[in-house]
Amino acid sequence: MAHTQDHFANWLRDAHGLEEQAVTMLAAQARRIENYPLLKARIEEHLAETKGHVQALQSLLDKLPNGRTSILKDVTGRLSATLQGLGGALTHDEVVKGAMAAYAFEHVEIATYRVLIAAADELGEVEAKAVFEDILADEVAMASWLEENLDDTTRLFLMRDERELQAKR
Repeated sequence: MAHTQDHFANWLRDAHGLEEQAVTMLAAQARRIENYPLLKARIEEHLAETKGHVQALQSLLDKLPNGRTSILKDVTGRLSATLQGLGGALTHDEVVKGAMAAYAFEHVEIATYRVLIAAADELGEVEAKAVFEDILADEVAMASWLEENLDDTTRLFLMRDERELQAKR
């Protein structure tokens, strides 16, 4: 069981770093989106959820004897998210690329929480499992929203671009 506990702690730290990265990415996206009010509103809503995820995961980590977060992983994740945002700012189709990246990122988070739920179940970590299930529901909802709205976002971008309106963001 010691190995399982070690894996659980590592995966929990990774999830915390992933959520820290998500906060940085979502905040950057929300700041830059100008012409897509539904997308901006949903990103801002998910940003608030994600900040709650960071706190919930930190609370779980604080209860583990080996649960300290990795400052290096958190900083690296935030730096990666910042660089991704800067890269997107240089493209002419920033909003579409950002929506695609967000959709992919949500699925990484979904996989992460499915793994954590299984590990928590194996360890009898009832509280942690409930936290992961709540977070998973938020991630699935965001991924579903992005999936349902990617077509409209793309079409709105194309329409704005064809009419030489600011389409990029």
